[in-house]
Amino acid sequence: MAAVSAAAARLLVLSLCVAAAALLRGGEASVHEYRGLGFLNKGNAFILHAGSEGLYAPPPVPSPANATAEDDEDSAAALADAFIRFDKITFRRPEDAAKETGSAMVQILVFEIEDREMIGGSAYGGQKAICCTSDLAKLGACTEGSVIYQPSKVNPGWPQLFVASFDGSDPIATLPSRVIPITKTGMYNMYFIHCDPSLAGLEIEGQTVWKNPTGYLPGRMAPLRNFFGIMSFAFVVLGIYWFYQYMKFWREVLPLQNCITLVITLGMLEMALWYFEYAEFNETGVRPKGITFWAVTFGTVKRTVARVIILIVSMGYGVVRPSLGGLTSKVVMLGGTFFLATEILELVENLGTVNDLSGKARLFLVYPVAILDAAFVVWIFISLAKTLDKLQARRSMAKLDIYRKFTIALAVTVLVSVGWIGYEIYFKSTDVFNERWQYAWIIPAFWHVLSFSLLCVISHLWAPSKNTMRFTYDASENFDREDSLSLIRPGPIGSKNGWNLSSSPDTKASKNITVASFDEDDEENKRE
Repeated sequence: MAAVSAAAARLLVLSLCVAAAALLRGGEASVHEYRGLGFLNKGNAFILHAGSEGLYAPPPVPSPANATAEDDEDSAAALADAFIRFDKITFRRPEDAAKETGSAMVQILVFEIEDREMIGGSAYGGQKAICCTSDLAKLGACTEGSVIYQPSKVNPGWPQLFVASFDGSDPIATLPSRVIPITKTGMYNMYFIHCDPSLAGLEIEGQTVWKNPTGYLPGRMAPLRNFFGIMSFAFVVLGIYWFYQYMKFWREVLPLQNCITLVITLGMLEMALWYFEYAEFNETGVRPKGITFWAVTFGTVKRTVARVIILIVSMGYGVVRPSLGGLTSKVVMLGGTFFLATEILELVENLGTVNDLSGKARLFLVYPVAILDAAFVVWIFISLAKTLDKLQARRSMAKLDIYRKFTIALAVTVLVSVGWIGYEIYFKSTDVFNERWQYAWIIPAFWHVLSFSLLCVISHLWAPSKNTMRFTYDASENFDREDSLSLIRPGPIGSKNGWNLSSSPDTKASKNITVASFDEDDEENKRE
């Protein structure tokens, strides 16, 4: 366990650096802002990835009978329910380069992911080039220095190419504001490209706005707004059940049940905050970072507390042992490390991503969380095995029954989790270009449903009731009440004069035996 914690701590330190860099570069999702970004040299082109989002096409609207093709295009751009809009895109080159080079251009390429094979070309069947070479220009396939692309066969008018030109020695080139209507559902990509090495140090300012028919939420995130609304309602129903039981039997409430109350409350707050965060995001296109931060934090606290509760319940806290003893510091350390790692991962994922494409930073940050989660699982099942053995040895049948049900629920949850992780790996490895983006929301939604289901099981097993005290640790008894009479009552005792006498056990002796037994168990707990 110590080795696992040390490995996770080392990964966590590295993760902090990645997280800080990602958050400083935080994006605004559907409103993509370009400031302080540089072009990367790829082959014979200099490229800046400007955005990738899944966009739904609105239902078709019939045009007037006397409308021309140009009228249709203008009206579609003006009234589009789904579009990509350029707002004040400006390119600035160094003044020295402007005087030496003269005229130059930056090209903006927008295409749907199915048309990716239409981008680039090769003169003799070699590696594809993005910018037109002299050999391709001689063949008449393109104009030298321009981006190579072919018209789509299934999506007329796409890919779309726009040009911002530097005239003479002018250091600034501006792309006129315009709207690209979306008429086909798909994953759309945008790249800023230039083919001139003299434009090194090119700076860009401005933004693009991407909109779906239902609002500004990116396509893969749009269904999650309704999902979080449903989950909020589900938590309210669970909360009503739990708080009714809590108020009805408040005199019998245990510390463990107070912890479950905290988890349910945090879950209600988390789901409500996520719903309002998505609703605000959908209306404005700008992520409300304050709401997002608190939604992430409440969710992380809930997951951490839930894991710690499951761990201490598995250890038998309050059932077969009065305290955790020397294990308390280890449980707190594991829980604190898990909270920090998960908080960083969730903040980077929800505040640091700009596009629908997953970044390498998120993949790197997953490792510490996965290691710590595995440590929780291993420790929980080792502790459960010991607790079940103790309950079996003491013939505590009522407690043993509830722990068996708890173990089955945990085992099913772990098996389902492992199966879903396998499916998630398969899903992402076979969808490199995010062509199945419309179903990507199911992956994060599943984890919320699974954790909620386990919380419902725990709430049912440990709900406050008139029999709650039957499951508490009692140092004055070695067995449950229902078993004690049959196990402690002695048989007939023969007297010296031959009479058979039936005698009750010596109270003081039985108490001494019981205390000695539990003292031995306490020593065992301390050693653990």
